[in-house]
Amino acid sequence: MTRSEVVLVGVDGSAASLHALDWATAYAHRVGWALHIVCSYSLPSFTAASLDGGYAALDDTTIQEGAKAVLVEAENRVADAGVRATTEVATGDAAGVLVELSADYGLAVVGTRGRGGFTERLLGTVSSALPAHAKCPVVVVPLRAETNRGVSWTPPDISSDEPGTAAGSADDAESGVAPRAAEIREVRRIVVGVDGSPQAERALQHAIVQANAWGAELTAVTGVPVGNAGMLAWLPSSIDREQVLADIGAGMDVLVDRYEAENPGMRIRRIVLDGTGAELLTEFSTASDLVVVGSRGRGGFRGLLLGSTSQAVLHHAACPVLVVNKHCPD
Repeated sequence: MTRSEVVLVGVDGSAASLHALDWATAYAHRVGWALHIVCSYSLPSFTAASLDGGYAALDDTTIQEGAKAVLVEAENRVADAGVRATTEVATGDAAGVLVELSADYGLAVVGTRGRGGFTERLLGTVSSALPAHAKCPVVVVPLRAETNRGVSWTPPDISSDEPGTAAGSADDAESGVAPRAAEIREVRRIVVGVDGSPQAERALQHAIVQANAWGAELTAVTGVPVGNAGMLAWLPSSIDREQVLADIGAGMDVLVDRYEAENPGMRIRRIVLDGTGAELLTEFSTASDLVVVGSRGRGGFRGLLLGSTSQAVLHHAACPVLVVNKHCPD
């Protein structure tokens, strides 16, 4: 077993992180990998008025013991899964610790409450920063309290099954109790966003790896906003919008055909629809078990955020999302 055949999992004792651990355990068991479970903490310093501008550092003994207790709980949770697991208490910002460690692992997995909106943007820093900067692919596993009521349509040509929901019930999420590993949905349907960019091509490569690992169906989706309310609404009325979609589909076929030829036995469904990538992938996530997206992985300040598509999918997807950024190995 090589170092890369290990799944890195960040936990903090929350229901969301334990749910992500369950997903990582199921994946590791499926592919014969090990787990490395990390709990990190950072210790703030507070200005002490009595020290004339000096700083008083807190004793980290209690916090460290708390982190160890989280790891004991995590070890107990995976004990009967037949997966080898190691643990580590790390000091430092959780996102920074996981980014640094990710260079030595084949996959990183973290959880998120998956509520979307302003609160999640503030509190979900690990699930946002890690996919943007990790040196390996990252799976973000949502723990959602809501069901899929209100979904207006079922994405076509994936399955005749009813749209799925994230593993676990609404009561589980609201009570703070993470679903057990046995309730993790097996990955049978994977959707990957393809738009002709190098990042999307790399996402397709990793989606094929996941499809082979899980024995799952793989569907490539591309969106073109040609409708009246879309970003290409300025197109002259004489333009045949159906032809635009057909041309985009022909371009996607060239790419997908090549990867099918390189992977004998792999059959990739292709869907081209009117709409943005973020909208379509979010809708497809309600009937899928894994969504795969590429990320531009910008540097500097802008690198604190993912691209608009991957960020939107992460915040609103109903199933786990695998993000492949430019730092990930091919």
